[in-house]
Amino acid sequence: MALASPVKVVLGSIAFAIFWVLAVFSAVPFLPVGRTAGSLLGGMLMVIFQVITADQAYAAIDLQILGLLFGTMVVSVYLERADMFKYLGKLLSWKSRGAKDLICRVCLISAISSAFFTNDTTCVVLTEFVLKIARQHNLPPHPFLLALASSANIGSAATPIGNPQNLVIAVQSKISFGNFLKGILPAMIMGVIVNALLLLCMYWKLLSIEKDEEDIAVELLAEEEVNSHRFSPATMSHFTSFNSPEWNSRWEVMAVQSSPGMSVPMGQVENLRNRSIPSANEIQGVPSGTLESARNSNAPKEAANDVSSQVKEETMPSKRVASLTTRWKKILWKSGVYLVTIGMLIALLLGLNMSWTAITAALALMVLDFRDARTSLEKVSYSLLVFFCGMFITVEGFNKTGIPNTLWVFIEPYSKIDRVSGIAMLAIVILLMSNLASNVPTVLFLGARVAVSAAAVSAANEKKAWLILAWVSTVAGNLSLLGSAANIIVCEQARRAPELGYTLSFWSHLKFGVPSTLIVTAIGLTLIR
Repeated sequence: MALASPVKVVLGSIAFAIFWVLAVFSAVPFLPVGRTAGSLLGGMLMVIFQVITADQAYAAIDLQILGLLFGTMVVSVYLERADMFKYLGKLLSWKSRGAKDLICRVCLISAISSAFFTNDTTCVVLTEFVLKIARQHNLPPHPFLLALASSANIGSAATPIGNPQNLVIAVQSKISFGNFLKGILPAMIMGVIVNALLLLCMYWKLLSIEKDEEDIAVELLAEEEVNSHRFSPATMSHFTSFNSPEWNSRWEVMAVQSSPGMSVPMGQVENLRNRSIPSANEIQGVPSGTLESARNSNAPKEAANDVSSQVKEETMPSKRVASLTTRWKKILWKSGVYLVTIGMLIALLLGLNMSWTAITAALALMVLDFRDARTSLEKVSYSLLVFFCGMFITVEGFNKTGIPNTLWVFIEPYSKIDRVSGIAMLAIVILLMSNLASNVPTVLFLGARVAVSAAAVSAANEKKAWLILAWVSTVAGNLSLLGSAANIIVCEQARRAPELGYTLSFWSHLKFGVPSTLIVTAIGLTLIR
């Protein structure tokens, strides 16, 4: 496809530039409409400028990706209700050795889960959870958000079901699941390790700030909160007895948390503790006559208490049965949620349609819940779905200008797969186009052309070319905030998180994304077979 008319090229580039600016910057002074409205504006301008027709705009919307996003977001809502975050909290916080250990665990968990649950699902499920972990350990959120998004993208490259572009590649190339995994898994493992090391190096000082005594006291409470309260604020309503170790630790925490101007010596804390708990000698020191008179005066009350306790004992069995029934119902419902989720994963592994599988799982969970699903559906980020609609239209219009095609025609002679310089040039082209036109359109546009060019060399090189396309187009998503859907999901979910909202800026992501993408991509290219 040659370049379109000069008018279409200029107008299409203007529309794409407007979309890009509004999508990158959440608040533009001259047009503060936000990312979602900005994406719709870019798509609308493509139609108004007649770069594409209205029918082409509707056809550009990828319903499979939208269905996958919707289904996974609904599934994540029910997984949250089934206490999945509490179990993940125990996994991440179990014998944690500080911020550096936590960031490595985030990288590992997000990479493994994205390979089987897709990077979008992983980011939808874990973003708010990572924010809570960072807050509870008094740590800056952005290194952990970068760890989540970047590792999810790298991990998703390992399987055909890890992301939408890999699904397209698996269908077009007819590479089996096992061969796909075998070809990219070494690159994925090394990529996750290198990405974690880069995070540690870049944010070493930020993650090494020593906590003062007050921070340590807050962390003690936060650790209990992670393990027992679904990340709700810690309460003081769980004391078992005045003599328990928990009560003793509370006195010490209260002493640590007191301000410097009102510091309480630990000896006074011990005195307070001793005053609040009568000793055995004090109890034995009461005259026996006093105890006897008190016992006689309380005889009528004891009789009344015996009657009330007898009534309570009669009602206790029914309450216990009701409590036990409720508990088992909850356990069965949680088991059903996990079984449906595992069934969705198995269906994806068997190669069934990703979007319909996710939607089916979401509907199964709604039926299993046996209540009005409106509350759960209200938690879905519909603005994110609208954003993708506008992005699809805008990207399709930019492709119609012929600029991406012209770039490939110019680069193809220098992108032969049988030499190192050719692989490097091909990787650069994929990297640039994935960030300018999105990775899925890049794969749809370059896939057949790259395969034909590689097949002219040998059949083995054709398979390698497909795997290189999968690896580079996926890791390229880490370059900028707009590089992949996972990045946008992390950004939007973090911004919308109640009481934990955090805005991951384009520049803070770019500062880490550029070196990470270049280094991880280069290392992976040497390991793909």
